[in-house]
Amino acid sequence: MLAIAIIPARLASTRLPRKVLRPIAGKPMLARVYEAVKRSPLLQDVIIATDSEEVLRLAEMNGWKAQMTSTYHRSGTDRVHEVAQRVPADVYVNVQGDEPLARPEHFEALLRPMRRPEVMVSTIKTPCPLHDVNNPNAVKVVTDKNGRALYFSRSTIPLNRDKNPGVQYFKHLGFYAYRKPALDRFCTLPESQLEAAERLEQLRFLENGIDIYAEETPFDTVGVDTEDDLKRVEEVLRSRA
Repeated sequence: MLAIAIIPARLASTRLPRKVLRPIAGKPMLARVYEAVKRSPLLQDVIIATDSEEVLRLAEMNGWKAQMTSTYHRSGTDRVHEVAQRVPADVYVNVQGDEPLARPEHFEALLRPMRRPEVMVSTIKTPCPLHDVNNPNAVKVVTDKNGRALYFSRSTIPLNRDKNPGVQYFKHLGFYAYRKPALDRFCTLPESQLEAAERLEQLRFLENGIDIYAEETPFDTVGVDTEDDLKRVEEVLRSRA
C-alpha cells in the first residue's frame, strides 16, 4: 500500500495567525510536524501543501518536499486534494500543520483500517480526558462495534442521561486517510447542514453516505489553535526530553 502524507500549511490562520511558523521549543511548528510525520515507516513520502511563498521558502531551505496550492481553498482537505491530482498513491494521509505531537503510532492506527479495500476513509480516536468531555473545542466521536463512525460532535456524546457508570467517551484526533475516489467526491460536494452547524467538515462524508472508520490509539495530541495550546505543547516536549 503506497501511502503518502500531505501537510496542509496555510499562513492566514484566524485564531492564531501565522501559527505554522510559530516557534515551539526552538523550532517552527511546521518543522515539528514534518519531522514527526517523517518518523513513520508506513509513509512513503511527505509533502507540504501551502499557499504561502514564505512557507515554501522555509521548506526549500530545510530540504522538505512542498508544493504551492491555490489560495482559494476553503479547507485543508481541498489542499490535499489538489496535491493528490499530481501525485499518485493508494492512500493519502492528511496531517494538519498544527499537530506537532504526531507520532508513528498515530499513523499505524490510522492506516490499519485501510488494509481493508472497502474502507474509503479512516481517522483515529483516543479515550477522552475528563477535562475535555464537556469542552466544545475537543471533538467527540461515537462509533459502532466495527469502528464505523456514527457521529462527530463538539457536544458531549453520548449524553449520559441517567449518570450510569462506565460510559466511555472518545476524543477525535484530526488525522485522516483517504482513498482517492472518496477524496475526489468530497471536494465536489457542497458544505452539508451538519458540517455547517458543528463546523466539522468530516460530517460532509457521513451526510453523503461515505463511511469513516475510527481506529483507537492510546496517544492523545494537542492541536495548536491558541497561545495556551502552544505552551501546553512546549511543556509536553520538555517532559519528553
